[in-house]
Amino acid sequence: MDTKTTICSLLRGVDNILVPAYQRAYSWEEKQLKQFVKDLDDYIISKTLIPYYFGHFLFEKTNEENYNIIDGQQRLTTIIIFLNVCFSEIKKNRELTDDENVKYEDMIKRGCRYKFATVDYDNLFFKDYVIEQTLRNRDNLDTNSKIRIADAFDYFVKNLNKDCVLDYIKAISDSICTTHIVTTESEAVQMFIFQNDRGKKPTKLEVIKAQFMYKIHVSVVEEYDKKAMISEIQERFEKIYKASSKIDSRIDEDDVLLYSLRVYFNTLKIDVSTEKIEQELRKTTAISFIKEFTNELESSFESLQKFFAERNNFYVYSLALLGGSILLPFIIKAYKYNVSEDDKGSLCDYLESLLLRHRIISTRAHLEDRLEEVYTNFAVKSGKGADVNPIIDFIQDNIFDCDSSAWWWAYWNNEKFEQALQGKIDFNLVKHLLWRYENFLNSNLKGYSFMFYEQIISPEVEHIAPQTPTDGTPVAAGYCEYDEDFINQYLNCIGNYLLISKSHNCKIGNEPFRDKLNSYKVLAQQRKVAEYVKDKNDPRWTKEQIKCRKNDIVDYLKKTF
Repeated sequence: MDTKTTICSLLRGVDNILVPAYQRAYSWEEKQLKQFVKDLDDYIISKTLIPYYFGHFLFEKTNEENYNIIDGQQRLTTIIIFLNVCFSEIKKNRELTDDENVKYEDMIKRGCRYKFATVDYDNLFFKDYVIEQTLRNRDNLDTNSKIRIADAFDYFVKNLNKDCVLDYIKAISDSICTTHIVTTESEAVQMFIFQNDRGKKPTKLEVIKAQFMYKIHVSVVEEYDKKAMISEIQERFEKIYKASSKIDSRIDEDDVLLYSLRVYFNTLKIDVSTEKIEQELRKTTAISFIKEFTNELESSFESLQKFFAERNNFYVYSLALLGGSILLPFIIKAYKYNVSEDDKGSLCDYLESLLLRHRIISTRAHLEDRLEEVYTNFAVKSGKGADVNPIIDFIQDNIFDCDSSAWWWAYWNNEKFEQALQGKIDFNLVKHLLWRYENFLNSNLKGYSFMFYEQIISPEVEHIAPQTPTDGTPVAAGYCEYDEDFINQYLNCIGNYLLISKSHNCKIGNEPFRDKLNSYKVLAQQRKVAEYVKDKNDPRWTKEQIKCRKNDIVDYLKKTF
């Protein structure tokens, strides 16, 4: 492999380029894909005679003609995907010419031999979806990287400039790149840790995985044991990545890394995951830590996958819906210690109340400090399951029920919570509160279980009294005067907020109140608006109605949270 070469010569001169296990899987998203195509388009439009430059690649040589790619795999994976889309477009209309076929065999596939292979757990999908295009079903993609591979291929197919296909192939195959080769896996892993990919930086989790493997490579452990340990780490991280793909819309994988450390060390006082791990890797017990913590990390991801997928326990589902938070180490422990479903529901109920108060009151207090002792004591003792009651009692007695004289505990008490509910609340929290209120209004219906949040298509928060009435004259539109008191105290308060679907909201906009009222038929809270109207023949929505509705909702929230 020459230090300066072309993409075509680079791929022609190898049997196979592999993405090794310590490498992060494919991670480019639409932002990087757009830039990839734009750079090529700009180059082609310029009509310059200077070859396109595709950057630097680092490789580890594994045998005579096989290489692991250390740095540049995101670019190289994207090149292969894009080239295959280009060749496929040609094949739709005609057979490849001899020259085109040679380039295809040099860069994509010769006979049954593929020039490029991504990480093991994605590679079969990569072949089927991108190269052979025999798989089109995306329903069972179990890793984020498979989703991104499919997204990249589909993006290029959809947005390909068909008039430039031949220019794209020529520009890429003739483009210049530089290479550097190392000969040992430990050196390769170390270079990966410190090398910055120009497209998208690795996550902390990806770097930690590489650090673990490097530490094992340079350890004094017997070679046979090293291979076994590395194989185990690879298997565990495959499960981690699959679990991560199920929950990545709900929580960042680096947050799970931090929460796993808080579970492993049984403390909420760890704030920077990388610092703590680097400290452990400098100790003589580093290898034991790697084995134990990787196991803990896998367990945490799988526990959170179950948590975010909950559909039967209302309180577990509700907390999961509220999102990732500093309280998730409690949840990981609850799954780890096989807490019963009833106890898990009770725990989630109180944790959700605490989290909502923390967010609505907007205190800057460090909640972890208040919960450290009760968190540390949440463990399996004397052969019995972990007991959630001390946590519940602690939250109730020391946080919710404490009076204002206990200044550093009183940030979240009932008095402060009620005060915070009187004013403007973040719309994401409002949607959650009104979804809970909807379930409360429906709870007496015969045969009612509970309404899933996703049953409301694209939920939004509607101002019943709109921010600007249609004709600009509030009274004529069925509202009161928009005086300073109304704007400051009533317009943006929970009594004037209504949970509604996006399509419904778009239809009614800032229409007169009579028209809005006639459309409020879908949810129980929408139908209940009519109960606050005094004159059905001349419906009005004024300060009085907003205040009454606010009081009802606040009373419910105070009793619930």
